Amino acid sequence: MIVHMALKSIAKMESDVQCTALWHREADQNNAEELQKEYGIQKLYTDFDGFLKDDTFDTAYVGVINSLHYEYTKKALLAGKNVICEKPFMPSGKEAQELLDLAKEKNLFLFEAIMLRYTDNYELIRSMLPELGDLKMIQCNYSQYSSRYDSYLARTVLPAFDPKFAGGCIYDINIYCIHFVMGLFGKPKSYQYFPNVGYNGIDTSGILILDYGTFKAVCTGAKDSNSKPGCMIQGVKGYIHVDSMPGQVENVSIVYNKTEPKTIGGHCEDMMVNEFTKINEIVNTRNFEKCYQYMEQTVEVMETVEKARRTAGIIFENEY
Repeated sequence: MIVHMALKSIAKMESDVQCTALWHREADQNNAEELQKEYGIQKLYTDFDGFLKDDTFDTAYVGVINSLHYEYTKKALLAGKNVICEKPFMPSGKEAQELLDLAKEKNLFLFEAIMLRYTDNYELIRSMLPELGDLKMIQCNYSQYSSRYDSYLARTVLPAFDPKFAGGCIYDINIYCIHFVMGLFGKPKSYQYFPNVGYNGIDTSGILILDYGTFKAVCTGAKDSNSKPGCMIQGVKGYIHVDSMPGQVENVSIVYNKTEPKTIGGHCEDMMVNEFTKINEIVNTRNFEKCYQYMEQTVEVMETVEKARRTAGIIFENEY
């Protein structure tokens, strides 16, 4: 699904970005040929090494299942390609750090496709934080009943709910909330994950509490139930409200004590186009400093998420 969305967005950026080649599994041949025709992709590959030797592109977009992010991203970097890897970047902090170190060593760009960090609204929120005075509480919620949850209840486990494929709620949906908080405030002093765990040991929903000392953050994510998404940053002088999914950061308002809400950030027409546009600007201006700053944040997020889920007893395949 995410690859279809990416190709649709790239097609809107024809003058700036083009998709010239697509790797696919042999079992997906028919689907790949349909995508090739729809988006005018020049070449199709089932051999990933052959794909990486193609000199018509300089950047590989990795949109495979979570458990394969490390293998495919590393191969692309070793082949000299810049990489945009879908969220969640890596199952572990160690893998994330290794790949960032590899990108730096080879002087390549590496990005996590986490849309919120590339939005103007998110940077606007960062600039407005001093307006709130001393911070006290942060609440983020992204709960969406998964289209795969009914199958899960019927004992058909798809990758989104499979520990073998690094599935689960904290990686799939709560990762947006965690990025929202940690992208603004960095690594917390301590943290603890309280998951609802399904019959196969995977988290179907959960709450991650991040303790920053003088203020606390609560990140709520659910794939087994639904509610209105949003974020709230509370300070002694007022609060900032995000009336959208945390990953999109739209419809932002600030409310000072005893005043009416004031809108400070609106709607983005296409979040993925915006994301790719900002990434393209970083690449074109050779802004490695900004790229690696983003990825250092990603490493901190993946370290936190990994330790939080493991402490809560959620173990992926091949982990001790």
